[in-house]
Amino acid sequence: MKVLSAAAALPVYLSFISVSVRAIALPSSSQDVWGLKVPGDNPLSYCESPSEDTLQIESLDISPQPLELSGKAHTVKASLTLRETIEEGAYIKLRLKAGAINLLDKTLDFCEEISKFDLECPLEKGSISLTKGLDLPQLVPPGKFTVYADVYTRDDERITCLHGDFQVQQPSE
Repeated sequence: MKVLSAAAALPVYLSFISVSVRAIALPSSSQDVWGLKVPGDNPLSYCESPSEDTLQIESLDISPQPLELSGKAHTVKASLTLRETIEEGAYIKLRLKAGAINLLDKTLDFCEEISKFDLECPLEKGSISLTKGLDLPQLVPPGKFTVYADVYTRDDERITCLHGDFQVQQPSE
């Protein structure tokens, strides 16, 4: 099993979270209506059954939930397995919404996103464990947001697809 330091990042999820944190926040709550909840203490769900996905998430913990605008780092702890090596050309289709309003609908370069976490493509198959602190940008307003991240290889094969509701609130006293 390969263990990454706190400076390293989860290849897909942290790309998703990285963009989400910069744009809005981390997830806060989610119901497992269809039995597709991502394992662990998090509010994320898969878009559909992940049985054939390249990325298998054994556990994903996010704390604290909901996010607070306190200036403190939020922690992501993950245990994952990549079934295949991810090469240059992989991409993320990201959509960010506040209610029915689309705030962002963009395609991102997967390898460029993971490079922000000291990872690079090709990202070799195998097990990955990590703990990473992420800061919430100062300009994020309180509110509820929904994020969809659909991640593909350069050959348009699904790596994973995740969605979740993100709640940002003022610090509790």
